[in-house]
Amino acid sequence: MSVCREAHAVVDLGFGDAGKGTLTEWLVRRHGARLVVRFNGGAQAGHNVITEDGRHHTFSQFGAGSFVPGVWTHLARTTVLHPLAMLVEARYLARQGVTDVLGRTTVSEGARLITPFHQAAGRIRELARGEGRHGTCGVGVGETVRDALAHPAGALHAADLLHPERLLRKARQAQERLRAELAEERRAASAHPQAEAELLLMEDPGVSSRWVDAVAALQPEQRVVEDAWLGTRLQEGTTVFEGAQGVLLDENWGFHPHTTWSTCTFDNALALLREHGFDGPVHRLGVLRAYTPRHGEGPLPTENAALAAALPEPHNGAAGWQGRFRVGSFDAVLARYALAACEGVDALAVTHLDRLQARWPVCTAYRAPLGCDGGSFIRDASDSRRVTALRLGSRGDLAYQERLTRGLFPCEPWPEVLELGENAEARAERFVSWLEATLEAPVKVTSHGPTSLDKHSKD
Repeated sequence: MSVCREAHAVVDLGFGDAGKGTLTEWLVRRHGARLVVRFNGGAQAGHNVITEDGRHHTFSQFGAGSFVPGVWTHLARTTVLHPLAMLVEARYLARQGVTDVLGRTTVSEGARLITPFHQAAGRIRELARGEGRHGTCGVGVGETVRDALAHPAGALHAADLLHPERLLRKARQAQERLRAELAEERRAASAHPQAEAELLLMEDPGVSSRWVDAVAALQPEQRVVEDAWLGTRLQEGTTVFEGAQGVLLDENWGFHPHTTWSTCTFDNALALLREHGFDGPVHRLGVLRAYTPRHGEGPLPTENAALAAALPEPHNGAAGWQGRFRVGSFDAVLARYALAACEGVDALAVTHLDRLQARWPVCTAYRAPLGCDGGSFIRDASDSRRVTALRLGSRGDLAYQERLTRGLFPCEPWPEVLELGENAEARAERFVSWLEATLEAPVKVTSHGPTSLDKHSKD
């Protein structure tokens, strides 16, 4: 009997928090997927899943399908592994009755590895920026990638977990290297009360050996695999590729410097499929909320305090390194930009439709002062104050992305309100119809609540 082989790739078209986790779990259940592949980012992810029986977990490194028995997680080489955080997350899942999640997890030998020093370095760097902070999740993903690119010979990878002596040597070298490189930042951050623990860690000569001893509990001889492992599993059935963060935080296309050190488009997932000769159907699903959230620093042109007050966030608070959770009206300008950066999608999934109100603010254009954007805005020919689109730059041109960022800060939404009516079902239908027409992309999945039962497919 032939096996149905297909791949579903899930990508957030915003700043994150659109619902990738809950949609990944729904796809796993709907299609009987046995494998979830994490293909970008790392432990800074926070994908909330609420099961039909009321269990809740914020998935960080394990795939969001892990509540489903028998479903595996694979961390591809394009991810960044935080081994201690993975052990902590496994303990949290065990409390929810998922006691075998580590036994259902593999990690590519090429995945980069976060040490305590990379985590501390990222936090110190952010504290040293003071009022000019970029925004960080504080787990060391960006610092690990930056360090690996600058010092490839000293970079730590999951394969090093199989060789404790090599792992210890590289960890000690990373501590020495980062301590020296951050001399100025350590001085600048020293007066900040949050910096004390991080500064002490950078000086402690015993951290490396304690860390190496602790990560042995991950049992790397059972977790770490060659890349060929994924190629074999892709042939065995349906696979869901679960993205992290969002396209508007992408290292190449996001609004620099308020970005992540990760490719947040479909690129990594599609490259892995090509590399392994996958010839089955591939479905690219772009995820959007019915409004625009942003957790942390950076531009949010439609930010609306009244809307935020009306839409309390159950699982994303202001505690921790990211800062406050912000809310704006649905921003079609940003959504169109994200679609262009992704080179389109096969379908859209729209979440939080249960939160629509009878009169719903949306944004299809900005009001922006002349000269604020350095040529990165597309303006209305009849009114040059009206910005209708953002011009896509060259891939990885961070100077251009930074000009785009500066241009977005003074932007305000051109006022527009959808009259959706009092009936909840009709509201959702009208909003989805408006969205499809505005973005010129089909909505194939709608979400009207937190569980898989609240998801509906138009296929």
